Amino acid sequence: MTKDSVSKTSRRGLLQAGLAGVGAIAAAPAMAQQDYITAAMKTPGRPFSPYGMPATYESGVKRLVGPPGVNPGTGSSRTPLEMLEGIITPSGLHYERHHNGVPDIDPAAHRLLIHGLVKNPLEFSIDALMRYPRISAMHFMECGGNSGANSGPTPPPLTAGGIHGLLSCSEWTGVKLSLLLDEAGVQPEGKWMLAESGDAAGLSRSIPLAAAHEVGILALYQNGERIRPEQGYPVRLLMPGWEGNLNIKWLHRLKVVPGPMNTKDETSKYSLLQPDGKSRQFNFPLPVKSTITRPSGNMTMSGAGYYEVSGLAWSGHGAIAKVEVSLDGGKTWAAADMPGPVLPQCLTKFRINWDWDGKPATIMSRATDEKGNVQPPHAVWMAQYAPGQAYQNNGIQCWAIGADNTVKNAYA
Repeated sequence: MTKDSVSKTSRRGLLQAGLAGVGAIAAAPAMAQQDYITAAMKTPGRPFSPYGMPATYESGVKRLVGPPGVNPGTGSSRTPLEMLEGIITPSGLHYERHHNGVPDIDPAAHRLLIHGLVKNPLEFSIDALMRYPRISAMHFMECGGNSGANSGPTPPPLTAGGIHGLLSCSEWTGVKLSLLLDEAGVQPEGKWMLAESGDAAGLSRSIPLAAAHEVGILALYQNGERIRPEQGYPVRLLMPGWEGNLNIKWLHRLKVVPGPMNTKDETSKYSLLQPDGKSRQFNFPLPVKSTITRPSGNMTMSGAGYYEVSGLAWSGHGAIAKVEVSLDGGKTWAAADMPGPVLPQCLTKFRINWDWDGKPATIMSRATDEKGNVQPPHAVWMAQYAPGQAYQNNGIQCWAIGADNTVKNAYA
């Protein structure tokens, strides 16, 4: 018998033993079995609607909106990761990060300027961009401050989304940036690109031109529909796997320059402070990372028995090679299933079976990407940086499960 068949057999046995009786609320009356008519079968349903919405019973599945910053339009909202399945985030639940609110931009009036060290400065209307060939790809997007809540001295009592919810994944459709850069004709001394937003914040970031030319996309659609205002309507820059605020929303200007511009948005924040007081700047690709989403923080277990432990893994450096799960606080690790798809710079779903004995346990996941990068323990990640440094936290997430069925955030 092969290793795979042993694995499948053991899973089947676990399912049969652990799920026996789980779905049975009560024995069905004989009449109900013969004439199984429900109330919904007796009443006509509602008419058509011009735009579909979730069921009213799912009203609790919504973004976690944090407290506003210096004004109501500054701050973030988070994706409720523990309430979702699969790898695609519904557009209405994609996390938000704004520096001065969501602008109302008329696509008919919006323009994108490409200038600087180019032979032919160009200005594009949205209608003009729509006439270029388009590509589609599934990619995650993650704020550099995601998981920063776990950078403090004690683990906060939050959900998976409350800690890691500045993370989402969509199918993005748009125009390859290289087409427009080639049309403008970049001059030899042009090595970087300044990308600037067209909102009140005027957020801008410096991006190496070679990378922008290779992977940059001007996103016009998200999950099949026009990109939403909070995600940069009518056009945003997409740099797959790179820190969130490099994916400039409401994009209106690209300037080719000889070197980084050291703007306010890349010097006052988004740098990694070291113990010696120096900072690492221009930390573009996001590190390999994973988290278990079910069961996870603030959930309640249903007692001993079978559970499927599942979660998400991702890396800005490429595809996920493997995910390992520990169900005993890191003493032992087992390879999780990754049912697919497994794509570069995209969320990857992982799953593993668990027959919980009802005793206290600590569960965690550890991801490795195709470049060999391995997610570090929380303490190892913390030791690299100065106290309070919260950007790009990819330390291993632990969930402590108590004999009282509670699930809490924990540091191992």
